[in-house]
Formats: sequence, C-alpha cells, structure tokens
Amino acid sequence: MPMPRGRSWSTLLQRPPTERRPSHSVHPVTQGDTFPRQWARTRRGTLGDARDLTITPDGSTVYFLRARSTSDPVHLLWAVDTATGDERLVVDPAQLSTSGTESAAERARRERLRESADGIAAYHCNRDVTRAVTALAGTAVLIDLDTGRCTTVDLGAAVFDPRLSPDGHRLAVVRDGRLVVVEVPDPATTATDSAPVITADIGEATPDVAWGMAEFIAAEEMERHRGFWWAPDAENLLVCRVDESTVPVWHISDPAAPWEAPRAVRYPAAGTANAAVTLYVCAANGSSMIPVPWDRTMWEYLARAGWDRWGPWCALQSRDQRTLATFRIDQRTGALTEIHRDHDDHWVELVPGAPVPIGPDAVVTCVDRDGYRRLDIDAHVVTDTTLQVRSVVSADDAGVLFTANPVEDPTVMHLWSWTPQQRLTPVYTGDGVVQATGDHRRPLWRASTLDNDRPDWHLISSTTIASAAEDILVNPSVHLTRSANGHDVALVLPSEYTGNPLPVLLDPYGGPHARRVVRSRRMFAPSQWLADRGYAVVVCDGRGTPGYGSEGERAVALDLASGVLDDQIAGLDAAVSLADRLGATLDTSRVGIRGWSFGGYLAALAVLRRPDVVHAAIAGAPVTDWRWYDTHYTERYLGHPDDEPVAYSSTSLIDGLARLERPLLLIHGLADDNVVAAHTLRLSSALLAAGAPHEVLPLVGVTHMTPQEVVAENLLLHQAEFLDRHLSPTAGTGMSTV
Repeated sequence: MPMPRGRSWSTLLQRPPTERRPSHSVHPVTQGDTFPRQWARTRRGTLGDARDLTITPDGSTVYFLRARSTSDPVHLLWAVDTATGDERLVVDPAQLSTSGTESAAERARRERLRESADGIAAYHCNRDVTRAVTALAGTAVLIDLDTGRCTTVDLGAAVFDPRLSPDGHRLAVVRDGRLVVVEVPDPATTATDSAPVITADIGEATPDVAWGMAEFIAAEEMERHRGFWWAPDAENLLVCRVDESTVPVWHISDPAAPWEAPRAVRYPAAGTANAAVTLYVCAANGSSMIPVPWDRTMWEYLARAGWDRWGPWCALQSRDQRTLATFRIDQRTGALTEIHRDHDDHWVELVPGAPVPIGPDAVVTCVDRDGYRRLDIDAHVVTDTTLQVRSVVSADDAGVLFTANPVEDPTVMHLWSWTPQQRLTPVYTGDGVVQATGDHRRPLWRASTLDNDRPDWHLISSTTIASAAEDILVNPSVHLTRSANGHDVALVLPSEYTGNPLPVLLDPYGGPHARRVVRSRRMFAPSQWLADRGYAVVVCDGRGTPGYGSEGERAVALDLASGVLDDQIAGLDAAVSLADRLGATLDTSRVGIRGWSFGGYLAALAVLRRPDVVHAAIAGAPVTDWRWYDTHYTERYLGHPDDEPVAYSSTSLIDGLARLERPLLLIHGLADDNVVAAHTLRLSSALLAAGAPHEVLPLVGVTHMTPQEVVAENLLLHQAEFLDRHLSPTAGTGMSTV
C-alpha cells in the first residue's frame, strides 16, 4: 500500500563553514545596569554559557548551544574544533524563515525543563553526528552539521521532539498527539517543493491519549522527558502511549482576560489517578505495533526506557516508590524479562541517568546501601561509603562516568569514571560543582566555584569552550559553616560592613532534591545583592536535601514541616556564632525569610509556626496543602493521603490555621501549572477568615519559573522593598542600592 505523503521540504539556509567566533570573546557588562536588571536580562547570569554539548565519534568536534550575546536570549548552534579551540557558527535561527508557532507540548516541555531562552532550545543528532534536527516555531528543521545547510519539513501542524534515527535516514516527530516517521532525503539533491514520505503514523490520538510523549509526572518529577526511542538499526521504535482520561481535570484561567476560556489540564494530585502509560514496539515502516504488557497494579510508573544493541528495555516503579525493576523487552512479542530489582522500605530514589542496562542482563544503577547512595554495576557495589553518588552521566559495557560528592562535604560535586580495568578514577575533585557530559573515554566538564562565575568547558586535547557570560555585578563573599544539626550553612555579609547590628534574611530552598549551599559563586549572587542592602543573608540546607547520605534524605519521611523548619532555626544559630567569629553582629530581633516553591512553603511555615524567631516572610509559589500537589513527589515523602491522613494535615499551612502575627507577602504566577495559584489563594482566604492581614502579589500570565525579563527584575525589587519596610536594614550598615 503506498505511504501517505507530508507537506513539503524547503531549503532555508546555506551558511559556509567559514564564519568564526573566537572562543575567548566575552561580552562586557551593559552600561547603567543594576544587578536586578542584569540578573533578569542574562537569565540569572547564564546567557553566554555553552550548553547541550555533543561530541563527534572521532572526538574532533564538539557542537553546542550558546547565545550570540548576553542581551539576546536566542540560542544558536556552534561547533568547536577540539584540536585548535576554533569556533564556527553552524545555525543562527534568526536567519531561518520559519513562521509557525510552537506546539502546546513544546511550551509544556520548556516549563518542565525551566527553559527560559529562545532560539534552538534542544537538538538531536544521528549516530555519526553529521546531521541534527531541531524544532523551531513548531517546524522540524534538519541541519547538515558540516555546511550549516538547513531544510524544513512541513507536516501541516506544529511538531514536538523531533529525533533522527541512528543512521540519519529517518526522522520521528510528534504531531497532533501521534508519532510520525518520515524518510529523510539528501538535502543536496531534494527539490525544495518535494513532499517527504511518511512511512508510519503511529497511534490513534484523542484529547486524552497521546503517543510518543512523556506525561506530566514523568517530565516534572522523574526527569524522563522523552516518549519514544529509536532502535540502533533504525527499523523499529519503542513508543509510549499516554492515556490521561482518568486523571482529574483542573482549570487554569487568566483573570486578566475573562473573555478567554480557562485552560483545562490533567493534574494528578496526591491520592488521585495517574496517567496510564504503556509501551509499544513499533515498526518504522508502520507495518506492526506490538504491545508491551505489565501489571499496572504493581507497576504504576514508567521511570526509564531505551533501546540499545541488546534490544529495548524499560524500568518500572511501584506507586509507593519502594520498588524499582529493570526489564528487557522481547521486541517480537513484547514480553518482559526482569534483569534487576531494588527495594527500599522508604523509597527507591530515581537518580538522574539510572538505571541503564549495559548488557543483556547487566544494569548500572544507584542503590542506597549502608547508609549511602552507591554505584552498582551488574549487582556489584563499586563505590564505598565516602561518596554519595548523585548522577550517572553515561554508561556502557566498557565504563561509567558519574558524579558524586564526598560525604563529608556536600557543598562540592565531583566527577568520576569507573572501568573494569582502572576501577575508580577521579576526573574532577576540586572545590567546585561539576557539570559533565560525554562518556568515560572523553569526558566534557566544567566546574563552578566560589571564585569563578564564568566556568569554561574542558574538552579533550586540553582545549576549552570559554564562557562568554558577563561578570555579575555583585561580589559574593560566602562564609561556610555547619549547624548543630549537621547541615551546611552559608553566611553572606554586606560588601561594606560598618559594624552595626545586621537584620537577618533566611534565603533557603530547604527541601528535597535541591541544594542551595554549594561552592558556586553564581548561586549566591541574589543573596549578595540583598546583603549589600544591609542584611546578613543566611542560606541553610536541612534534612531532606541531597548529599548527606540516605538517612539525611529519608529524615523527611511523613513530615515535610517540623524537621525542615527546625533545621532553618539551627542554621540561624550557627550563622550567629559564625558572624561573631568574623566580627559581625546579627540582630535576631529582625529576622526575615524568603523562598520560592518548596522554599515558599518553608517561608510561610516559618512565619506561621515560629513568629518568635521569624518576623517577616515572602512566600513565592508556595505549596500550602500537600493534598493539592502531584502524586509522585508528594506520596514519596508523605505516603498516600488515604493511608497517612495525619502526615497531610500536620504539614498543611491551612489546616488548623488560627492566626498570623507577622507580615507575610504571598506571590504566585496565575498561569502556574505545577504549583497552581489555588495554593496561595486558598491560604489567603483562610488568613482573611482568621482576621490575619497579609499581602498578595498575583503575577498575570506568569508560570512557576517566572521567565519574563521585566517580571524577574521587578519581582526582586518588590521583595527587597517588602523586606526593607519590615526589617529596616538601612541604619549604618553600608547599604548599597545598586
């Protein structure tokens, strides 16, 4: 039967590979900038950094994304010669005449990844790294990496997550909730008006069913952003089918545009139904679709999936998250064969990059053993209890590249490799926080430190990709200590301190999965700006934050409130002692706290439950009742609400609310689909009913990550004004208004 045909291919750009950009170029700070303006304009100081690195198989070239300037948030595709360090511009999306609009799925992907830049947000290469594909304005754009020649395919609708087959001859892309496979012709010989051949149009999409996409929970909480995977021979794909028909429908409206209909979203709140996710082995020519069955009463979550030279595989997790198993999939029948299982009486942590098979029945994963997270290779633990493993960067049957922090110092992140011949080998073990890609043969890495806010990427052959980011307009001076509870505390003092008592600002995240006290200069930039206004800023990582070992993470089980708040008070005490040793005085009669997301929850919790210690709070996008947050995150720590009702009532900011004695500013984006604005609005209503004055700042059209430049700038200024109004930091503290 003849295959249906798409719309048309079009040649968009021919750029000779001669345009060069020196790797050492750095953009100067814009004249007249203040720190809030610079921080917003440069996307928290990241514009000018290289990201999304891809190395060719022979190691000669690394491709990467970077903005042209720190005032232009559009990311371009570049190449660097690893022998010479010379850079070449491959694609500038501004010169492409794509005129469509990005899909709703792409907008959701950007929100889940906290992606605030424009231009090329992601790209995917074939196995030989000779071709790449990206989605621009909802259109798939094929790139010849040697010449920069770009070709687009019009499939009649906005597309999402285009990916080339390993041989580069086929393209798979999500369109209107279905997975479409297209034959990729040679751009050099294809007429611009020729129609591409669609070889497969996979799945029957409905408003509640989609193919080839990750569901909300996978993307937001499990770090699985993909929904399909190519076979190495490019003849088959492993494809997700996501059915959200049983997930509750929530509505997100725009009060500033009441004439527009609310946006309906499927939101799996704690205790409610998740999306039903299944897998199919699909032929790339559309000839077959083989279901992969499993018992959903046992395995609720598809945590990981892929296809390697031994065949397709998947990792499934139980609803209570206490069991995680890895399976091989028979591509002919869809039958599962279990090759690894891990169980924990609290929960099995989904570590980035793991589990991943490295043979027919061998798996690289991370397991909690003897009180620490350890690297496990083919059922053999290969790291000792001095390391807390944090991620697997890459793994195959020849070796593993992974990150870990020393147990005695979670403020750093190191890079290690493991091979059967050399065992453990340090790649980076300095006083910084490493980011890495590549593999154990050719690791690519950079390390942020307290002395450098523009780290370079280290490539092979001793070459680098120099950061072109701006120097930040503050000079963080960070003093580290430990609290009596054994947690890391950072104290940030004004750059010019005159000796007068300083009001204190607690500036935490304070919850699971994220650290704030790390040896990264950029991390403390907003804290330093606030300190220079006349505050002693205290940042504390308490129980539940990663890096301290298994018991430290599990200390929040069934209680996300009392322990984390106690740790902030202990951190304050430690900061007072440290300041005294440094010759500074902290005025504990004037203590404020600010935070976002979990930090916002912690800020509101502090001012409600400890008004004797905390005298003003800013709570940004706070969870106010955990029954209204998502299943995978919430149930990991608090259990199912039907089984653990006390865990939910005791951690709610609304249940039992009696009074508010201190100033509280609530901030929330009305377009937030992660922590919906109802959290703040319902808390505000409860406070009003209790006769408790407070302030609410609604952000129209703003999501959880507040990407808008003007919003980000003025939001920081508004917070500073609120703190100044209630904590009076100006008296002889050397306050700066820059």
